[in-house]
Amino acid sequence: MIPIFVSGPAVEPITLAEMKAYLRVDEDDAAQDDLISGLIKAARLMVEAASRRILIEQRWRVVFDRWPGDGVVLLPLAPLIAVDAIRITDATGTVTELPDEAFEADGLSDPPRISVSGAPEPGRPRNGISVELRAGFGTTAEAVPATLKLAIRILVAHWFENRGDVAGEQILPPEALALVAPFQRARL
Repeated sequence: MIPIFVSGPAVEPITLAEMKAYLRVDEDDAAQDDLISGLIKAARLMVEAASRRILIEQRWRVVFDRWPGDGVVLLPLAPLIAVDAIRITDATGTVTELPDEAFEADGLSDPPRISVSGAPEPGRPRNGISVELRAGFGTTAEAVPATLKLAIRILVAHWFENRGDVAGEQILPPEALALVAPFQRARL
């Protein structure tokens, strides 16, 4: 099963203004603003990787070869907002979209899952099934849990204050790691 990133979030969980206030940065310097914005995005990506959760709505495509024997597909991305489409490619390369009645998405389970019934097998030996989905806590920063937003702030502040100091550092500072830990999801 291969998750493929399609499109990113429309907003970050922390705004530039919020982060500048947290850092106590008052001046308006375009270069420094760009640095802080880049650190916010990098920190979001780090928190997503550490927690194995998508924070703000993103579009993904998951491709795989065959349907599982029990018809239940465990998705590698959480939390699940919606499954937008399931497409199956036959031996001639023709793509058929599975009707909504043929599958049921369960976004409350962890990991999220799709139950499929009566779906045809793909005709390609590799990546014959494609699931288009949206994952994340929601479309706005307010949907992201406060502790994960605080972990981003701590990580950005750590990087901002220790620019160039990388020898022997942990991936996440202990304070941020402690905030992320309750959200960590086991690997499939």
